[in-house]
Amino acid sequence: MKKQRLVMRTVILLVLGAAVAYTLYANFTKDKIQKVAVGEKAPDFVLTDMDGNKHRLSDYEGQGVFLNFWGTWCKPCEKEMPYMNNQYKQFKDEGVQVLAVNVGETDLAVNKFSERYDLSFPIVIDKNTQVQSAYGINPLPATFLIDKDGKVVKYITGELTEDTIKNYMEQIKP
Repeated sequence: MKKQRLVMRTVILLVLGAAVAYTLYANFTKDKIQKVAVGEKAPDFVLTDMDGNKHRLSDYEGQGVFLNFWGTWCKPCEKEMPYMNNQYKQFKDEGVQVLAVNVGETDLAVNKFSERYDLSFPIVIDKNTQVQSAYGINPLPATFLIDKDGKVVKYITGELTEDTIKNYMEQIKP
């Protein structure tokens, strides 16, 4: 009887040990799995904006694209939106496009947010979060700088200041 209990305890400990090891491995490697690498072509997508117009990323080739993933509930996103809007007004005539991808919220929530901040750049909604998944987005906000050839120049997570947004737009200006 004692031997059987010892075997069961050993098996349980081994299973628990394996589970802990797997969890640690998964946590330490998840940050390394970036789906869109710097220097590669940005994955193409088509999303619809708040006015019903379709935006295909590849249609912006020849321009720099400031591709921003955000949510209305995300405080850092909320802080950087007015800065993005100011810089968009400065750079849109110089060949830099802002494309703000909302991560699956309702039209109502996004429209209210857009009106509150009087945003003038295109806002598209990734309703089924396919684009978010394709780009491996987590956490928000996340921004990709894409050059005129459609290649990813830089990937940034976290809140941006007005100065950093300006500098990034300078970098992707054609």
